[in-house]
Amino acid sequence: MKREMKGNSPFIVLITITITMFGLSAIVNSQADSCSSTLNLQSVTLPFDAASLHCRAVWDAHSYILRYSETTPGTWTFVLSAPAADSYIAMGFSSNGQMVGSSAIVGWMSSTEGGVIRHYYLGGTSPSLVELDKGNLVLTNYSFITTQSSTVYMGFQLVTDQPQTKLIYAVGPTGLLPVAPNYRLTEHFDKVATSINYITGQTTSSTGSPYTRLRRSHGVLNILGWGILMIIGVIVARHLKSYEPLWFYLHIGIQSFAFVFGIIGVICGFVLDNKISADVSTHKALGIFILVLGCLQVMAFLARPDKVSKARKYWNWYHQSVGRLLIILAVANIFYGIHLGREGKGWNAGYGVVLAILVVTAVFLELKLWFRK
Repeated sequence: MKREMKGNSPFIVLITITITMFGLSAIVNSQADSCSSTLNLQSVTLPFDAASLHCRAVWDAHSYILRYSETTPGTWTFVLSAPAADSYIAMGFSSNGQMVGSSAIVGWMSSTEGGVIRHYYLGGTSPSLVELDKGNLVLTNYSFITTQSSTVYMGFQLVTDQPQTKLIYAVGPTGLLPVAPNYRLTEHFDKVATSINYITGQTTSSTGSPYTRLRRSHGVLNILGWGILMIIGVIVARHLKSYEPLWFYLHIGIQSFAFVFGIIGVICGFVLDNKISADVSTHKALGIFILVLGCLQVMAFLARPDKVSKARKYWNWYHQSVGRLLIILAVANIFYGIHLGREGKGWNAGYGVVLAILVVTAVFLELKLWFRK
């Protein structure tokens, strides 16, 4: 019986690693809309054929998908989708590709008001020059905004023979939604200016945030390195020691990849900090301290005493304590970084699910170890 339980440990660890890697990918993919499927909104009655809408990915950095068509002569229908978050989404129509002077449709999901869509004229960059219910867009009475499968959908119709081809997309800051009665619009968190050919569907980006990819690379590398692989490496070292020397090489290999990913992620963070000069002193300090702990672990491995040495038990205590502290701080800093990056609930939920899988696996293996004793 004991041998059977013991033999299951590597299988459980292998399954955990597989589920963690593929589960994270599935979570991310399930949260994003795509043009591979026909629009099918369960809570909205569409007065047009959804299959007639053209579909284009218009802003990859924030997974914005635009569906559009001239559904009736002189009436153009637009449906913009994006990952659901506690922020507004916006689509502006501009004559020259600039935000100032454009008219925008802005929508958000409020906990108190439900779905809200408003029309704004962007007369300047200050909030006082952003005017509610003004602009040069002629709208029909039909509009909607709804959330389905972690995606928010905003639809509206314009009365025009030909919509403006220069479109601006924006996402608002997390947690700062416009509120009644004046619905004052806060400055966007990120934006991109594009142009579209309504016949061919071809879109080109004119401007946008040049650091979105760098910011997300910083987050993904640190999550993968410090927040996932490092934990898996600890689980391997804790529960596969009976498989000598396999556990040792697995532990060293996984932790080496974690350390390399973590270093690259920290470097991305330093580059990003120099470019945007954001006030992230706490996040930065924690990141540096985590990197120092990682370097101490590497040096501890190089100075590892023999098993018969009297100093080995003190080395083990040090190595395990520093590792635990590193993981605790890394997990806390990852969630804090997601908050600072205003990535919304999707990133929190995604990493939270992966972390829960790892914790449940570790607890289950600990219980097996305890009963075995």
